[in-house]
Amino acid sequence: QVKLVESGGGLVQAGDSLRLSCVASGRTLSIHAMGWFRQAPGKEREFVAAISRNGRNTGYADSAKGRFTISREDTENTGWLQMNSLVPEDTAVYFCAATIDYSDQYFPSSRAYRYWGPGTQVTVSS
Repeated sequence: QVKLVESGGGLVQAGDSLRLSCVASGRTLSIHAMGWFRQAPGKEREFVAAISRNGRNTGYADSAKGRFTISREDTENTGWLQMNSLVPEDTAVYFCAATIDYSDQYFPSSRAYRYWGPGTQVTVSS
C-alpha cells in the first residue's frame, strides 16, 4: 500500500510557475510508475504527464508539452510536476497517481494507476 500526498498548489497569475510535489509513504516509490492528472470543475479527469519507474521515459498531454516537466527522486520518495507559463485553462485539482510496474513504461491512462493522492488545487487567474 502506498499513500500519496500532493502539495504546492495555489492561486497564481497567468504566466507564473508552480511546482507540485507528490510525497509517497508506506512503500518505496522506486517500484512504481507515476502520473499526474487534473480535473477542472464540470469536466472529466484528464492526463497531464507520466513517468516510468526508472525515470527514463516520460509522456505529456499536448496541453502540457513544452510547459510542464515531470520528474522524480526515489531516494526522497517524491515526484514533481514543474508547471511554467500557466494559463487560466490550467485551473484544476491536480492529482498524483502511482502503480507498481517493472516494465519501465509510462502510463497516460488513469485506469493504469492503483494509488491516488487527494489532490491539490491550482488556480490561474487572467
